[in-house]
Amino acid sequence: MTLPSRAETLALMHEYTASDSLRKHMLAVEGAMRAYARKFSEDEESWGTAGLIHDFDYERFPNNAHSPTEEHPAEGGRILRSKGYPEDILVAILGHAQYCNTPRESRMAKTLFAVDELTGLITATALVRPTKSVHEVDARSVRKKMKDKAFARGVNRDDVINGAQELGVELDDHISFVIASMQARAADLGLAGS
Repeated sequence: MTLPSRAETLALMHEYTASDSLRKHMLAVEGAMRAYARKFSEDEESWGTAGLIHDFDYERFPNNAHSPTEEHPAEGGRILRSKGYPEDILVAILGHAQYCNTPRESRMAKTLFAVDELTGLITATALVRPTKSVHEVDARSVRKKMKDKAFARGVNRDDVINGAQELGVELDDHISFVIASMQARAADLGLAGS
């Protein structure tokens, strides 16, 4: 099964997602997935695709009830399956939502879960800087913000911690690695600073 091109995946993501911040979130997750794929000698294109498309259905099918079979990400999985996306990507996408009860067995699935919430926390940490630059963010500042429960309330801290554990990486190293992946594409993420 051939993987749809990045251009096709990006077009699909844009078709379903109007929110600029959600688009940037998926670009951030794509960057982190590609960086980890290189680190682990995995297929960068398929890992990047999983990151780029993992939340594309979120706006249209928000799933506030956390149904494992309806709305996000189950609906997105059905759409992607109909478009010929490989099964390992679909399983990873289902696995990034705890409520789907999809076991994260592959390294791709574990990585997607590990970077998803963390990219949001790093973005929020950068955006409260006077320069709004991810280049001024480090693991220490992210860990400090993690402790502040009022900061970036939407970010699940347990997912960040458990994601690193599942992946078998030390939390500070994981945070630093994902920050670096986001710094590499800071302009695309709107985090290059003023």
